[in-house]
Amino acid sequence: MPHPSPRRNADAWPITLTWLIIGFVCYALPWHAFAALPASQNGEPVLRIQGSNTIGAHLLPELVKGLLLEQGYTDIGSEAGKADNEQRIHGRDAAGHEALIEVAAHGSSTGFAALKDGSAEIAAASRPIKDAEASALSAAGNLRSAKAEQVLGIDGLAIVVNPANPLQQLNTEQLARVFSGEIKTWEELGGGGGAIHLYARDDNSGTFDTFKELVLASHAKALAAGAQRFESSDQLSAQVAADPQGIGFVGLASVLKAKALAIADGESQAMAPSPTSIATEDYPLSRRLYLYVKPNEPNRWAQALLQFAQGERGQALVSTAGFVGQRVQAVRMPPKAGMPEGYQALARDAQRLSVNFRFREGSATLDNKAQRDVERLVAYLQRYGKMNDKAVLVGFGDAKQDPARAELLSKLRAMAVRRELAKEGVVFHAIEGMGAALPVAANSDDDGRVKNRRVEVWVY
Repeated sequence: MPHPSPRRNADAWPITLTWLIIGFVCYALPWHAFAALPASQNGEPVLRIQGSNTIGAHLLPELVKGLLLEQGYTDIGSEAGKADNEQRIHGRDAAGHEALIEVAAHGSSTGFAALKDGSAEIAAASRPIKDAEASALSAAGNLRSAKAEQVLGIDGLAIVVNPANPLQQLNTEQLARVFSGEIKTWEELGGGGGAIHLYARDDNSGTFDTFKELVLASHAKALAAGAQRFESSDQLSAQVAADPQGIGFVGLASVLKAKALAIADGESQAMAPSPTSIATEDYPLSRRLYLYVKPNEPNRWAQALLQFAQGERGQALVSTAGFVGQRVQAVRMPPKAGMPEGYQALARDAQRLSVNFRFREGSATLDNKAQRDVERLVAYLQRYGKMNDKAVLVGFGDAKQDPARAELLSKLRAMAVRRELAKEGVVFHAIEGMGAALPVAANSDDDGRVKNRRVEVWVY
């Protein structure tokens, strides 16, 4: 099983190939290419970011340093903030003026609270904004709009056990019963080792919110009271790696020395949290990582960071930090028994791209990530000469009583994607609808059905 890339020490200036490339590109640009962003006044930060520990512990400080470098700053460094999981990152411009940016990583819910009370300009979240949070921030604009909500990258919620544990896979129902305390011993899962020790993130964590939604709530369970709770995913993973009876859940970047299990949901086949299965969001416990800003109250540093994070250099840092970036890549998928005949033909003769298009819930409108993925896909097709008759769209959906209706709806989804891409001059080789075949999630709840309603892209 592939392990996530080693991460850098967030408190040290990382000298790696990625940073050398970024530095060369940034310093090769003429100085007039940099927007003149204001320096700090009276030691006050120019930008404050609060929220997810998953994003804020390592990745966000690296992105901030990358932005400062791109803006022409030198003497870039960081120091611990006033509390644990807080950092102050700083650099100096050519005139010697300092820019200070603060990052606090105490959990996704704290980011939205900070946006509301004005103590942060960016909220980092490892789960989408909740209805109550969006309503509380409605005076600042629509927090679900493309201007306010941006997907930074994709993460997989890894279920981790001790490396010596022989267990290889679980399904989400088993996971729910384990973490609710119904299944109490490893013997009940066909293994050995006695009592199961549960490790979980704290209530402020977007990681816990995601686990609660995708695993516990979808099976009408609640977390067992005896689970040990952690603010830090890295600390949780270290505890599991040291405990032969332990099991926990962390972001992909925090697997570290623990062992990640393959996971199945409903009728989907068990999948390991690999970069490809997470990039396409086929892995049952995949999740998006978000940055949110107030659309009616733009901050120039916040906008610059969002732009940097979405670009090539920012996405390279997302990948280096152990998450999955959104750069489109082609991968070979061997044909397997159980695949529809037409899909097997694609697997034999074409390559699948690492992007799936998904839709707003209850709508045929592409979601915010999909709208940006249109731009990324067009750039890929142009770069590799595949704009004309080289690409295939394959639509999928959730199960219906009438299989013909499921197939029709899945093809209509593919056609909706074609309409957007046709505006950019893409001519497709074929448009297919596979109905409810090859589910990636259970069809028994809304979240699973939304995940199954997807459009894949293949190229010859």
